[in-house]
Amino acid sequence: MKKIAIHFLGCKVNQEESAALSQLFLQNGWQIVPFEEEADVYIVNTCTVTHLADRKSRQLLRRAHKQNPQALVVATGCYAQVSPEQVSGLEGVCLVAGNAEKANLLTLVEDALVQNSQKPLVRVQNIRECRNFQDIPALGQPEDRIRANLKIEDGCNQFCNYCVVPYARGPVRSKPPEQVLTQAIQLVQAGYPEIVLTGIHIGAYGSDDPAAFGSLAGLVASLAAIPNLQRLRLGSIEPQELNKDFLAVLAQNPNICPHLHIPLQAGADKTLAAMGRGYDTKRYAYLVGMAREMLPDLAVTTDVLVGFPGETEADFEQGLAFVESMNFAKVHVFPYSVRAGTLAATFLNQVSPQVKAKRAKELEDVSKAAAAAWAAKYVGKELKILLEQPKFLQGKEFWFGHTANYLPVMIKNVSGKKGNILQAKGVAWQGEFLPAEIDSL
Repeated sequence: MKKIAIHFLGCKVNQEESAALSQLFLQNGWQIVPFEEEADVYIVNTCTVTHLADRKSRQLLRRAHKQNPQALVVATGCYAQVSPEQVSGLEGVCLVAGNAEKANLLTLVEDALVQNSQKPLVRVQNIRECRNFQDIPALGQPEDRIRANLKIEDGCNQFCNYCVVPYARGPVRSKPPEQVLTQAIQLVQAGYPEIVLTGIHIGAYGSDDPAAFGSLAGLVASLAAIPNLQRLRLGSIEPQELNKDFLAVLAQNPNICPHLHIPLQAGADKTLAAMGRGYDTKRYAYLVGMAREMLPDLAVTTDVLVGFPGETEADFEQGLAFVESMNFAKVHVFPYSVRAGTLAATFLNQVSPQVKAKRAKELEDVSKAAAAAWAAKYVGKELKILLEQPKFLQGKEFWFGHTANYLPVMIKNVSGKKGNILQAKGVAWQGEFLPAEIDSL
């Protein structure tokens, strides 16, 4: 039995695709092994959202070749899509498959093993010409039945000035709603208590053919009605896609998690305009405020870039103050990274790495304070926590999990198993999690 190791970088979409690939190979007679072990085939599902992601992708590909110089080393994903010549030039890389080729990766790998070519095989098509959603036809899921990612959409049409994703993932393509519903029912029947809807731009679901696919709101309403689905969680939603009809669906279905990741990207209007984001801080604050009014227990997390070209110290301070005013549950901070082919890569007044690092540290401090303030609201309150994994701290066993609004919790003095949802009382924020004590099962 041939051994294959699969590793992903980046977003939940890559995670979901990599899990599906693992199951596809498993179902076709392959043995899945950890990436650190010797294998016959190594697949790296690459990311290219930053230059650091590119570097990590290259490091993983080199590591795979070093672990077994005779192995077939395969690069797929976004870095492979946008830079196939660079990737195919790495020592040991045997096959480069673009994002549109992922669904056929089993066949490509088996063919490459037979051909045993002395030159890297490159199978990368123009992703912007793709018009249909391509699903990886894996029938099973990993045995660790806690939270399942369900990909409903691929691609993005937004073309923000800093972002390479539309060039790596192509235009918006939606998975037919009947397929989404069928797969979600299968996941519930398999025992998953929580399903996470993933995609590159899930708020654009259905926009490629509204008559055929409907909208995200309609899809979510149908999914929420699945019997025995305990939790339905949504991935990232752009602020412009928040409206009362969509939020009403969330408010009317208690099994939809009250947690929305709403990217801000910058807290200064000048920077937002330069990014091509299509809204200003006033509009963003209004939309988030509307969401919070309709969903009182809503946790809002966000992304913010620091050091965008032309961002002055005054711009940054203005953005810092806006972020503080928004009371986010968590802020994911990213230093701006130049991406070849994007408009922002041509902008003057690029910010130095040292300044980016300084600003990122300041914003991360604000994020930590915001997380503590958010968690403080739940001290002394009864919380429903999905048990995910046992952990040991200072010699004592805890269970780690998340509430529906994605508050990380550690529970002590409790017996349970993965996938259980139980009730406990929040104690006091510890910087990365909220300890809780069992109250009643």
